[in-house]
Amino acid sequence: MTKHELDIAYFLSFCIENYKTYVGMPGDAVMDLFDKYGVSEYLIDNFEVLHTQSPEWILADIDEYIENRRND
Repeated sequence: MTKHELDIAYFLSFCIENYKTYVGMPGDAVMDLFDKYGVSEYLIDNFEVLHTQSPEWILADIDEYIENRRND
């Protein structure tokens, strides 16, 4: 893995762990939610912008992304 790929993997792990705590769900349920709505792909595709934001902003953005996908 390149350094950039590792950075993305660490960021994705950070998002999963923090979102799990934020919503009070077990990790496997968060992964199911992320898979259902394509959240992991969104986070990877937008890593360059998202990783510069605060954890609170990222969590709110994930919530908004999921809500928008639910309504599609």
